[in-house]
Amino acid sequence: MTAATKKSEALIAMEGEFGAHNYHPLDVVLCKGEGCYVWDVDGNRYMDFLAAYSAVNQGHNHPKIVTALTKQAGELALTSRAFRNDKFPPLLEKLHRLTGFEKALMMNSGAEAVETALKAARKWGYEQKGIAENKAEIIVFDGNFHGRTTTIVGFSDDPVSHGHFGPFSPGFMRVGYGDLKAVAAAVNDNTCAVLVEPVQGEGGVIIPPKGFLKGLRELCDQHNVLLICDEIQSGLGRTGKMFAFEHEGIRPDGVTIGKALSGGVYPVSAFLANNRVMDVFTPGTHGSTYGGNPLACAVADAALDVLIDENLIEKSATLGEYLLEKVKAIDTPHIKEIRGSGLWIGIELHPEAGGARRFCERLQEEGMLCKETHTHTIRLAPPLVATKEQLDWAIERLDKVLGDR
Repeated sequence: MTAATKKSEALIAMEGEFGAHNYHPLDVVLCKGEGCYVWDVDGNRYMDFLAAYSAVNQGHNHPKIVTALTKQAGELALTSRAFRNDKFPPLLEKLHRLTGFEKALMMNSGAEAVETALKAARKWGYEQKGIAENKAEIIVFDGNFHGRTTTIVGFSDDPVSHGHFGPFSPGFMRVGYGDLKAVAAAVNDNTCAVLVEPVQGEGGVIIPPKGFLKGLRELCDQHNVLLICDEIQSGLGRTGKMFAFEHEGIRPDGVTIGKALSGGVYPVSAFLANNRVMDVFTPGTHGSTYGGNPLACAVADAALDVLIDENLIEKSATLGEYLLEKVKAIDTPHIKEIRGSGLWIGIELHPEAGGARRFCERLQEEGMLCKETHTHTIRLAPPLVATKEQLDWAIERLDKVLGDR
């Protein structure tokens, strides 16, 4: 790929001058997307291997989703929840039919879905379990990433996420990810829920030991505690199942979804749960002006159809195994560990490799867009519409860049 031109340089400079510096993106200025590909303002084409943190599982600008968006935008975009709309009930029914959860509460961003789950868990703890007022506790895990609100960053162990944003909300107990003994030791009479990512995406595609989720389910059943899974990145096909928790054959009491729920064209998220949890919400206890708006519902309805009709979940499982095998075959001294589940792979590098970002910058030059996380890990998360031939093309670039000694 060519170096940044005056056009892209001007846009990058404009962003730096007038925008908050809360991200450190690669210096590529994108203006168009289709399927697995994106184009920059200079006309260069790239294969997207981040998929907007799994929001674009269905590929960029999927025609069925875009058609649903534009059609609905021309009819009715927003009513607020003060009135009913005709797109909301069918989406709720579809979510029930596809996931098995009895009810959905629609929100916009992933962080809002998690905040909804936290509120539901606490209210359930007080009203159903009998926890004393303001004493409810929720168990979370080291390395977690559930969003950027002040409540959520307060139980993060990432100093960049929580530094100088306190004071934080009490009521969270953080333990080692994958450590069932630590969870058992942390549970007490005030514990209302365990909040867990079945795979820690932002952490670097960290997969817990086999049996961990099943063990959490058993502990929660034993102590009358809710198990809530954050599947905002891992859900909707990314790991080769509708939900990552299905790999261990369990059912949580609630799950948060977002990102790919819209195919990346509009912010849509949801908290899914059965009646015994969701019925704690009564009129006025929670809401969102945009949550469940007709535009969002039309988009989400189409995005779910694409996942199912195009067999993207099964495709993620099959091609994910193929991609993982090929990545593991790359001959390089830089790689410390490779972790994968479906079309989602974390390539953790040795510290002496000099950090993952330099490799992501090299891959950009080769026409492939990835993003580093936690300094030393390259994440691979192509849209689930990727073909075997496209993956082979990407593997050649990975082999070239990582194999460079």
